[in-house]
Parts: sequence; structure tokens; C-alpha cells
Amino acid sequence: MAFLDVEQGKRVYYEHFRGDNTPVVLVHCWGGTTRLWNTVVSALLGAGHEVLTLDHRGCGESDKDFTDASIGAIASDVVTLVEKCGLVKPILNGWSLGGAVVMEAASRLGDNVGGVVLTGAATPRFTPTQDWPYGNDRQGSEDSLALMAQDRAAAMKAIADACFAKPVSADLSQWAWSQFTQNGPRADQSLRELIDIDQRDLARQLDHPVLVIAGDQDAFIPFDGVEASIGLFKDARLFTMSGCGHAPHMEEPATYNAELLSYLQKVGGRTSVSSTTPTFPSPI
Repeated sequence: MAFLDVEQGKRVYYEHFRGDNTPVVLVHCWGGTTRLWNTVVSALLGAGHEVLTLDHRGCGESDKDFTDASIGAIASDVVTLVEKCGLVKPILNGWSLGGAVVMEAASRLGDNVGGVVLTGAATPRFTPTQDWPYGNDRQGSEDSLALMAQDRAAAMKAIADACFAKPVSADLSQWAWSQFTQNGPRADQSLRELIDIDQRDLARQLDHPVLVIAGDQDAFIPFDGVEASIGLFKDARLFTMSGCGHAPHMEEPATYNAELLSYLQKVGGRTSVSSTTPTFPSPI
């Protein structure tokens, strides 16, 4: 098991898989774990890609007692791990709140980004504002946070179930819930921050090709906002997964993975692997 030491000895869990093709960084949804990317990781490794995944602060195998579990702090962990593992122009793929994380991380990494994938992403805004009528009702987020304070298990079950619009197996549903049960109360900090975060300027400034993958039945990220967000980017394309909800990579993994791999082939091709960059030796 590999850990990144941050914030006075607190640790962030990560996994770094070697590969000869374009590096891909996978950043999971709020409250989940890197395990929720399992089918995507398998597809990427099968295609020869280098893959980096991590558990957010306060989630999964990462420590739970962080002082700072903000979106910016998680983005700083992504940047540090990209540098530590010596990734060259990786593709950053963020799901849900992970989308907000990779937007911030991409802005900090500058030229050392090959592209950005936004999967059911909570960016550029999660809630409506005066000049952006799209997004989720902020009261719903407040209600979820209030339920967490009273019955965290029930709140995590509701969130896990709401990820799916298509019918999935009882085993998959139960397993997804088990991943959400591994977060701690400090993880709530990033969700609170998401309610008012605004990344429209980051979207306009992004100079890398963006693939937006979204289910048109997403219960967390209204699809009209996803469509409106495309115009903010300099170079973005929307791939709609019809009938899917907030977890298209788990609801229709074959379709999702095929689109992701096609994008990687177009924008990434073959890149230098981390072993050619001795400045940042790989932990593996």
C-alpha cells in the first residue's frame, strides 16, 4: 500500500500502475473511494496506460482526521502525486466532486496536462446563481449534510443508490454503498465547499482538450447545466450516455470505457513513462 504524507504526518492513499501509454489520473466522487473506478482501471491497464488513483482526504484508505479536506487540498494532493510519480502530460479524469478537483489541479499543473475528462462532474457550478440558472438545489445538499449528522449510514445509502438511473445488480448497489461507508466526518468539508464553488473562469482558461461524459438522467448534476457548460471551454466535446445517471462508468462500463479509450488515443497517443523522469522516482 502506498501513501503520500501530507499535513503533519496525515496520509493520503494512492495506487500507481505502470504502463507505456498516456498516463491517466482518476479522481473519484465525493465520499467514495478509488475502488469505484475498478472497471475503468481494468480497461486502462488492458490498453497499456499508466494509471494513478487516490482516495480523497477523509475517504477510503486515507486518514480521516485531516484539518483541511477542502477541494483545493485534494487538488494539491493530485498535483503532488503527479510530480512524485513523474507523470508526463497526464489526462485528469474527475467524477462528480472529483471534476472540481481536477479542474483546480489542471490549473496548477499548467503545461503538464494532456487533457481533462469530466465524468458526471460537479463543475463549473454545482448550484444555481444569478447568472447561472443550472445546477442542483442547494437545499438538497444541506439536507444531506444534516442527515449525515444524524444517521450517516442512511445518508451514504441514499447517495449510493441515487448514483444509478439504470437498473444494476443488488451486488453492485450494495458494494457501492460499502465504499461510501468508508468516509469520515472531515470529508463533509469538501461537500460544503462544493455548494458555492464557481469554476467558470477556470473552464474558460483551460487550454487542454476536454471530454465531458454525462448521463442524461443524472440525479445530482442536471443535464441542462452540463450542456450549457460546454460553451465555456475552448475545446470541449460532450458524450451523452442516454438513460444513465451519476455513475455512467458503472452503469454502462463497456460504452464508457470505449469512449474514454478513443479520447485517449486521439489526444494522448504514446507518452514518456514515469521511469524516464528521474527527478520524481515512482514509489513502485
